[in-house]
Amino acid sequence: MTGLQTVADPDRVISAARGWLGTPYHDQASLKGIGCDCLGLARGVWREVVGDEPFPIPPYSRDWGETGSREVLAEGARRMMIELPVAAAGPGALVLFRMRPGAIAKHVGILTAPDRFIHAYEGLGVIEEPLTQAWRRRIALAFLFPSV
Repeated sequence: MTGLQTVADPDRVISAARGWLGTPYHDQASLKGIGCDCLGLARGVWREVVGDEPFPIPPYSRDWGETGSREVLAEGARRMMIELPVAAAGPGALVLFRMRPGAIAKHVGILTAPDRFIHAYEGLGVIEEPLTQAWRRRIALAFLFPSV
């Protein structure tokens, strides 16, 4: 995003994300209480905090992040959100993870505290868990939700 923008209230972002806790994991979905994947969680929080999604998300395969070098998730976030240095990311920030060194960023979560985050994970659904060192070292990019 370009220009000066105001940032959404982090408490509102966290509250919206916590409202998705317990939602089952479902690839490509974004329906609170019904099913979502990690991107679907971020999309749902966007709709609750910011409003309508600005563009449709095209279908994607389960292995979309395993091939190619284009940072599709990062490009989309840059179109809609406010990027900030990873070191400056705090509660309410959306973080993108690289699941393997050298891979593209393909997983997202929302920080709820300096040491906790919410994400949708296959087999577990939407959960809040500790931001362990293993997760922390995978953070590649960070973004803030804009205000309405």
